[in-house]
Amino acid sequence: MKKTATRLADGRELIYYDSRDDAVRDAADPRPARPSRSTTEVRRDPLLGDDVVIASHRQARTYHPPPDLCPLCPSRPGRPTEIPAADYEVAVFENRFPSLAGDAGRCEVVCFTDDHHTRYADLDEDRAALVLAALTDRTAELGELHSVEQVFCFENRGPEMGVTLGHPHGQIYAYPFVTPRTERVLASVAAHHARTGGRNLFDDTVAGELADGRRVVLAGEHWTAFVPYAARWPYEVHLHPRRRVPDLPALDDAARAELPRIQLELLRRFDRIFGPEEPPTPYIAAWHQAPFHHPHGSEFALHLELFTIRRAPGKLKFLAGSESGMNVFINDVPPEAAALRLREVASE
Repeated sequence: MKKTATRLADGRELIYYDSRDDAVRDAADPRPARPSRSTTEVRRDPLLGDDVVIASHRQARTYHPPPDLCPLCPSRPGRPTEIPAADYEVAVFENRFPSLAGDAGRCEVVCFTDDHHTRYADLDEDRAALVLAALTDRTAELGELHSVEQVFCFENRGPEMGVTLGHPHGQIYAYPFVTPRTERVLASVAAHHARTGGRNLFDDTVAGELADGRRVVLAGEHWTAFVPYAARWPYEVHLHPRRRVPDLPALDDAARAELPRIQLELLRRFDRIFGPEEPPTPYIAAWHQAPFHHPHGSEFALHLELFTIRRAPGKLKFLAGSESGMNVFINDVPPEAAALRLREVASE
């Protein structure tokens, strides 16, 4: 992999990741050097103890532009974009409208391909491996920033998930705090450790799913994918490496080599859940990684959580009163039925 770092006209960082060592990435950003502005503020909810990000400048972010005005496509004569090159493989840059910035963290955009009409599931394994290498590199580098406590890599796919740019891309959030969800998980991990005399909750969960078998979707040599016992979403899969590690940089070579095939297969199955006549399945694919400085961070397990809010053809799962008001999820699809369906739509 070749990594080429440069700067956009307004000073934001742009990084190209290429599979070829001879790739040349020297195109300059021809746009005026207007400094980017952000108004990010982190506030603490006194009742819940959660951190909430206030980012009013994001009201002005780009919203559903037509394909010929996509800011994530390569630049062309007379039409400069966020990526000055005429083509690229994988590109990462600082978000122009970040939720987190400065001492309040950092947000980056990850473009998986320069082809506007390609989905992640359409990538080949080599390109998926390059995306993985980029996410791994960014996790390690962002973890060196003094203001960053946790790095979160994710892809939102589909307008149903709130996506405002149609180009295939993901995001990286580098939080200046440990997220509320991770704090809750680590509290459960610590309680399990104390209750069982030192056992790890993630290890026991994965072992239990493998022993039960009913919710296992896909089992590779180095990875296991299953629908969790108490799944919140209609179709939800958790993907764990067989050897527990805290984050993407800690994966060994064998797990890293197998992951692109496993991940692509899961995404392709998601697109087949509801039948060939249905539009692509909206989803969130989220890499959960250990925080860098938490006292129980070493007990956390890297894993991918993949889920969709579509519960049936033409029907979405909305976060209504119980979910939004009380954080009690009500799932219409039994996890065992979801796992069965995801096994039925395996690639031949």
